[in-house]
Amino acid sequence: MEEDGEEEVEEYLFKVVIIGDSAVGKSNLLSRYARNEFNLHSKATIGVEFQTQSMDIDGKDVKAQIWDTAGQERFRAVTSAYYRGAFGALLVYDISRRSTFHSVSRWLQELNTHSDTTIAKMLVGNKCDLANIREVSVEEGKALAEAEGLFFMETSALDSTNVKTAFEIVIKEIYNNVSRKILNSDSYKAELTVNRVSLNGDGTDEQKPTSRFSCC
Repeated sequence: MEEDGEEEVEEYLFKVVIIGDSAVGKSNLLSRYARNEFNLHSKATIGVEFQTQSMDIDGKDVKAQIWDTAGQERFRAVTSAYYRGAFGALLVYDISRRSTFHSVSRWLQELNTHSDTTIAKMLVGNKCDLANIREVSVEEGKALAEAEGLFFMETSALDSTNVKTAFEIVIKEIYNNVSRKILNSDSYKAELTVNRVSLNGDGTDEQKPTSRFSCC
């Protein structure tokens, strides 16, 4: 029995979606994070593709299955299945195109409509390497994120600025959300009646982020 226990590895698999208008850099954000690649001439994504990345959190193997799909209106028919089962989302806009920033509220509404669980959400202002032609200020991004209760970060898939950090914050927040649900479950509370030493207070708020905002 002990050998069986030793072979068991606690694993988590979380689905994360990347949404936003066409050409805001969703595919390049994913390829930069998953493969450290950037394609200056990448074409619009047709349909859906995903990459799986692993992280170690609290000694547990946490895998994120990150989905990327096209932002064009003609592909909107895939949205229901695309969002189903997602635990996290990156809402991406292009800091050099204000129209993509205005679209964030629509994408957020769509995400809230199709998601059926607690979603860890981050607003991402991509292409911060284009600061010389910026149309959306850092302050505007922060204000929208604060109003909607989102994490916020500016990134550049081109030069890698904050890309890894943005994905990892979302994945860690998903893990924290799931952990809090486990801590609040009846079975876990029953365990606590036997052993209360492991937690301070109710254990639900210990891992909340100290800051939700960052930019390049």
